[in-house]
Amino acid sequence: MLTKKADPQSTSTRVVVGSKNPVKVGCTREAFFKAFGGEWEVEGVDAHSDIPAQPRSDSETLLGARNRATHAKNLLPEADFWVGIEGGVDEDPVGMYVFAWIYVMHHSGKCSQSKTGTFYLPPPVVALIQEGVELGHADDLIFQAQNSKQKGGSVGLLTQGLVTRETYYQQAMVLALIPFLNETLYPNH
Repeated sequence: MLTKKADPQSTSTRVVVGSKNPVKVGCTREAFFKAFGGEWEVEGVDAHSDIPAQPRSDSETLLGARNRATHAKNLLPEADFWVGIEGGVDEDPVGMYVFAWIYVMHHSGKCSQSKTGTFYLPPPVVALIQEGVELGHADDLIFQAQNSKQKGGSVGLLTQGLVTRETYYQQAMVLALIPFLNETLYPNH
């Protein structure tokens, strides 16, 4: 199990998030602290997802998260962990729903991933996305908000603040850390 050294002279473990979005950096910091305790130096970098600004499928969204983690590693290879978080939408017979993928890479080569829960978008937001508008911008237009994706996000707006974007991502981030919390159970993960 990954544990932090008790020595106050030791340096903190470095985690690089493939985004400068404060929500993504904050949920990562909180999840690593909850999972492992200790000191974590968590910073965000501008890392490309190499997918469209609004991912429209499960596989495209996962690829975006993996690409962000990989680009973060390329930008700061001396870190201990690299994290990619990518939100996306997909559709089924019920409607358009939202989710995010978390992808975590460790300097040992071990990787892990996890997905958030899902929720359905209201028709006015769906209509804007189908016109090519990114979800965050659609939310801002429909809810008369400003830069909502760096605050509570769709989930915060639709739950009236009961679940924020940061808490929504944080649970999936902790789930992505399971192989690192249980290294003997996931030796080749």
